[in-house]
Amino acid sequence: MMPAKQKLTELALHKLLEAGRDSSFTATYKNGTTEQFGDGPPQFAIRFNDDHILDLFGDDLLTSFGDAYVNGRVDVDGDLADLMFLAIRSGLMSVTGKAPGLPGAALLRVVGKLDFSLQREKENIAHHYDLGNDFFRLWLDRSLTYSCAYFHNESDTLEQAQQQKIDHSLRKLRLQPGETMLDIGCGWGATVMRAAEGYGVKATGITLSEEQYAGANAAIASSGFKEKAGVRLTSYRTLAEDGEQFDKIVSIGMIEHVGKDHLAEFASDAERLLKPGGLALLHFITSVKEGPVNPWVEKHIFPGGYIPTLSEMIACLSERDFRIWDVENLGPHYRLTLDHWSDRFERALPAVRGMFDERFVRMWRLYLRAASAAFRAGSIEVHQILVSRGQPAGFPMTREYIYDGQ
Repeated sequence: MMPAKQKLTELALHKLLEAGRDSSFTATYKNGTTEQFGDGPPQFAIRFNDDHILDLFGDDLLTSFGDAYVNGRVDVDGDLADLMFLAIRSGLMSVTGKAPGLPGAALLRVVGKLDFSLQREKENIAHHYDLGNDFFRLWLDRSLTYSCAYFHNESDTLEQAQQQKIDHSLRKLRLQPGETMLDIGCGWGATVMRAAEGYGVKATGITLSEEQYAGANAAIASSGFKEKAGVRLTSYRTLAEDGEQFDKIVSIGMIEHVGKDHLAEFASDAERLLKPGGLALLHFITSVKEGPVNPWVEKHIFPGGYIPTLSEMIACLSERDFRIWDVENLGPHYRLTLDHWSDRFERALPAVRGMFDERFVRMWRLYLRAASAAFRAGSIEVHQILVSRGQPAGFPMTREYIYDGQ
């Protein structure tokens, strides 16, 4: 490696150390030399597999480093989340917004206005969720719940925590037998089936993913709740335009796909879909600071996505006939969820490699560990907002009803 190149690389690596005085790691260059950064036993080791490494540190670390890792130009021995955590803390990486990077580095590109046609929306959803039910079945829990779990204790299994999340969410809606419930972005139908089975409501889920639609309806058919539960391949916008209404609405992990320019439209459609006096629970990832989704994530993982701030979403809801009753931050729960997913993903690698190539494996490993690091650093969170359309009747004075039976 040329001395000037190594000097600039050392500058970037030293910047990682600014995030934590107790941090330590090693870097091994293409010529075989190894340097240690920080004191004490290394938390992880970075190995550069070619000499063209200046571009790895030119912008936000996930943007510039991500493709290099996926393509095998750099390796990390140890937990990728430890590297990503230091990068967030040092300002070299951002999940949303702009990261300063090194002096002279280009700013992150801003995600422009998206074509919000139904076809584009379906293509974006298909990019991620239509990878195949067999793929997600390898590392999600048995219910195929692909969103933040809810842990009563850190020792809870993923299966326990996901069922606890579903019930925690449904209790907030105060479901009554015979009511109708809409699940916007229902995934593989676990919440729809639980609402029908445990609460006696007629539950309808909607998704734009062909794979989820097929998988959810197959699960519903085998569960024996086909008369009370069903999943439709359609958009919430289509339902609103058709004038359909429901007593209760739940949306878990879907708002992140709406896009910044369409949050207000989502709030408007949700208002039209909810009967007066009805309750809606919105569960979604939030960013601490407003800004575009990281370009690497937008390109490779969630095209068309946007992570709103809590204040952005509340402002959109407040412009409609919504009353906000409860806001809960589940950020620590999502970090635990992602750690479970990562462990299960790694254990399933032989089967994953039978479906996809090594670039895909490295891409998804980086995605899961970077997301865990972002929640660990507190740069993103996940919130549940309980709202009513107008004034609800008989709303309780306390939150005790949410925790009954836990």
